[in-house]
Amino acid sequence: MSTTKWTLDPAHSELQFKVKHMMVSNVTGDFQNFQVEVETPVESLEDAKINFNAAVDSVSTGNAQRDGHLKSGDFFDSPKFPELKFQSSSFKKLNEEGDYELKGDLTIKDVTKPVTLKVNHGGTTKDPWGHIRAGFSLSGKINRKDWGLNYNAILETGGVVVSDEVRILADLEMISAN
Repeated sequence: MSTTKWTLDPAHSELQFKVKHMMVSNVTGDFQNFQVEVETPVESLEDAKINFNAAVDSVSTGNAQRDGHLKSGDFFDSPKFPELKFQSSSFKKLNEEGDYELKGDLTIKDVTKPVTLKVNHGGTTKDPWGHIRAGFSLSGKINRKDWGLNYNAILETGGVVVSDEVRILADLEMISAN
């Protein structure tokens, strides 16, 4: 079967996470250094093979002290586990509006667990230089404790400093390598 390989346009892509802080607001972070590789059948996006990795040391929340804490053993432990990884197991079209379901294995630290993400294909176009580009928005939720990201502190009011639920958001622009 003939396939199309796609590479990431990092200047037009972002990989973010959001987590509740003190049970009242959200903190947004992102990974500044990440790669995505996609291989699709020529005539369709369905059944795409999708892999990504992110350098943990590139995590940024806009606060150097918090970023250092995230890189420490309380969270990602970047000296021992420098990368997050994802490998797809299925990519299924849900409707004609461009909605897909992406399933795969997410590895954080040395823990690999299955995740399901929602994907919207924003479209495909030819750029002024003759390259084919495709846009995608991804979203999903994970429980950080499933991957050993256990740090927390109890508030006086009975809540916690950091929620267990982490929302994953990505906007990706891919360029056809064919």
